[in-house]
Amino acid sequence: MENPWTIILVVALLWVSVVAATRTKLQSIENVDGGICKSMLETQGYTCQEHKVTTEDGYILGLQRIPMGRSGDETPNKKPVLLQHGLLVDASAWLLNPPDQALAFILADNGFDVWLANTRGTNSSRGHTSLTPNDPAYWDWSWDELAAYDLPALFKYVNNQTGQNLHYVGHSLGTLTALAAFSQEKLLNLLRSAALLSPIAYLGQMSSLFIRIFVDLFLAEKQKLLGLHEVPNSETKELVDFICNTLGVDCTDLFETITGPNCCLSSASKAALFKNFPRSTATKNIIHLSQMVRMGTLEMYDYGNEDTNMEHYKQPTPPVYNMANIPKDVPLLLSYGGRDALSDVNDVELLLDNLEDHDKDKLVVEYREDYAHLDFIMSVNANQLVYDPLLAFFKLH
Repeated sequence: MENPWTIILVVALLWVSVVAATRTKLQSIENVDGGICKSMLETQGYTCQEHKVTTEDGYILGLQRIPMGRSGDETPNKKPVLLQHGLLVDASAWLLNPPDQALAFILADNGFDVWLANTRGTNSSRGHTSLTPNDPAYWDWSWDELAAYDLPALFKYVNNQTGQNLHYVGHSLGTLTALAAFSQEKLLNLLRSAALLSPIAYLGQMSSLFIRIFVDLFLAEKQKLLGLHEVPNSETKELVDFICNTLGVDCTDLFETITGPNCCLSSASKAALFKNFPRSTATKNIIHLSQMVRMGTLEMYDYGNEDTNMEHYKQPTPPVYNMANIPKDVPLLLSYGGRDALSDVNDVELLLDNLEDHDKDKLVVEYREDYAHLDFIMSVNANQLVYDPLLAFFKLH
């Protein structure tokens, strides 16, 4: 069984690589022309601002702001909301559906001041005070740094710009980084509440066979040994062209193969996602996530030997993120799905076990049996099933 699955996994990785390679020129144009604001927000009739945020470790992050809805309501002191996307996408993931179905638009039209984050390494966030993406050191980070540097910088910036504490929405990797920060009691002095869609803390029970085989073959580690610090990369473009085109493999089905059978995505939103996927991340980040799948643990990046861990952490093993340390009075909404192959139900239940002492009036848990991973940001009925309760939660806090 190993050989066929190995081929499928390589196809997927290579497909991601070739899509990224063919988009290099477009990405540079997007950054010059204003990117997400001009191509995805202003075209829908929304006011949009481009902001830049510099992290403590020197990364320059792009941040888009939707200060008002289409009605042009300029009510002062609107409550700010920061939206943080997941892995291999950027802020465009919140904008792939029509305005009455996409969360960023819905929040703006409901009187919120919406801020769209872009993780380091993605199109809008490839700047640095001293490095370029061509430098291996630029990619020397995992989601540890996203929790330690990116989120604090973004929270502080939005707070400084608005004079208010903010609501937070995370999807997938955007939930993991927030939970890690909260467990260390970071960000809380600037937070009103947090809504976590497809929450990820533990990955040990994930049901995606695709990802498990990827992890078991140590493919991310092999990429690093080859000196490939950025994922995706374009080293094997010709091979992926051959497999996807000549052999007739339908690469567009890979989203569902990886994330689970989404119930309610329109063909238009799937096409929009394909157009905006993938965005870059660090190979080290993929390795860190792979470690979590293999070990079932929630720890900082493991450097693989006690001496190197000692250099970084002053202990032989990586420090643990303890979810039970999240303060019990932090308002949290967790929304997860029964068909999600990444944010597996059993892993979410393990997270909820760690939150069992959380104040009951500060923890809202919602379960959608027919939802998979992408439904929470792209489903045609998420506006009613997920976003209406989210809006009510935000207005309560």
